[in-house]
Amino acid sequence: MIRLKYFLVVVTLLLFFSCTPDPINITTVTGGISAKKLAKTLSHEHLLVDFIGADSISYDRWDRDAVAEKALPYLKQIRDLGYKTFVDATPAYLGRDPQLLKMLSEKSGIQILTNTGYYSLNEKYVPGFAFTESAEQLAARWIDEAQNGIEGTDVFPGFIKISVEPGPLTELNRKIVKAACITHRETGLTIMSHTGPALPAFQEIEILKQNGIHPSAFIWTHAQNENDFNKHLEAAKMGAYISFDNFKAADTTRYLDFILFMKKHGILHKVLLSHDAGWYDPEKPEGGEFRGFTDLDTYLVPALEKEGLAQFDLFQLFYGNPADAFMIRKRMLNPEEK
Repeated sequence: MIRLKYFLVVVTLLLFFSCTPDPINITTVTGGISAKKLAKTLSHEHLLVDFIGADSISYDRWDRDAVAEKALPYLKQIRDLGYKTFVDATPAYLGRDPQLLKMLSEKSGIQILTNTGYYSLNEKYVPGFAFTESAEQLAARWIDEAQNGIEGTDVFPGFIKISVEPGPLTELNRKIVKAACITHRETGLTIMSHTGPALPAFQEIEILKQNGIHPSAFIWTHAQNENDFNKHLEAAKMGAYISFDNFKAADTTRYLDFILFMKKHGILHKVLLSHDAGWYDPEKPEGGEFRGFTDLDTYLVPALEKEGLAQFDLFQLFYGNPADAFMIRKRMLNPEEK
């Protein structure tokens, strides 16, 4: 019965990717595309991150040509592995550079998604006005980026990126999550939150519900930091996407166990995989060490195939799930769900 269910899911995906019209429902740094053109995707990576702090960060802290020279070979590597899309999860005030991302997309041929939102895991990375402005005022800033472009450029965000503390949500965290909800209601952009353990994840989902947002609008990022797979299963059954996104070779067995667990329970369509890798660091000489984006294909995919995971499952993990997760649409609770 479960295998039949997966067969039907994949048939539906294949029909979607081959037969449907081409609505523009994904936003890349070079323009809008249809979800079926997202293709093979890495759903959480970074090309540049700057930890100097929101009060000191500026674009003149790095040279775009130098960053491109270092990062471009890694994008070409994944292009050669068949990847078409790269989701850059670096938020504003932590090194998001829309012009750099557009340059790298054009040079590499890789579609890149960037974001709007703020990183409230550490108050150091949040601009000063965010402490005094309301959730509505913050959302207005993010909505403006979604509707008019980021900082006067012709680059638009493809999702909302926020972060919260790994423990109970702080007052600032709650305001940031609420602002993300308001932004989603207006724009349909998916909310990706650097979260980690289950406690803050479920608190975030509750805030979404309080604001009329369905959990399918939410990506629980860094979910690999929660040890209990049953918590992942619970959130996925609510509709949330579960992102295991810091893969390294040493993690192969645990990621394998997680994927097989989710498949066993019929919820593989809510799993996202990535490396959380990169990145150019302006604080370090020549940008420091850059970790590439090939370990999933080198280690995890062969392990999954050895365990008998079918090609349509791999298609779902790297094609279907990211396309559904980042498709721009308003995901609201039905009246009976509230």
